[in-house]
Amino acid sequence: MTFKGKPPGNGAGEISKRTEALRPVIMLAPKEAAEARRMRRAGQSPEQIAAIMDKPLDEVEKVLVQMRMPRPETTRGTLNVTLAAHALVMRERRGDEPIWTTVDRLLDELLRLRALQGTGGAEPPHRSRRRNEADTTLPLLAGLKG
Repeated sequence: MTFKGKPPGNGAGEISKRTEALRPVIMLAPKEAAEARRMRRAGQSPEQIAAIMDKPLDEVEKVLVQMRMPRPETTRGTLNVTLAAHALVMRERRGDEPIWTTVDRLLDELLRLRALQGTGGAEPPHRSRRRNEADTTLPLLAGLKG
């Protein structure tokens, strides 16, 4: 009984169409916007970028405001769990593996251990994966009540 989740889809992480519609119109072409962002990452100020590109400062600033920048300190966890559970998952990561891979691996390990414990060491036969079927044969985690 291997737990294997699906990786995020092709559009994961892309801007919502609703959010995009609410943003102001930018008068720079996509290539110009990409170039302005590249220059900003290289350390240029918005004023310098506007002068180099010969574009209005307010248009360059609109492009740069929409740029996603990595944050040195995250203000929230990726998982919608308690801080203790988030810290546990982060400790269990192997290198830079995606968090969803870590969670899949931990769930797979949990299910295998529970299955072995409930069957005296033998792997149980394949079970149905229907969502409405609750598996009451495996014990709950400590602290959880059914």
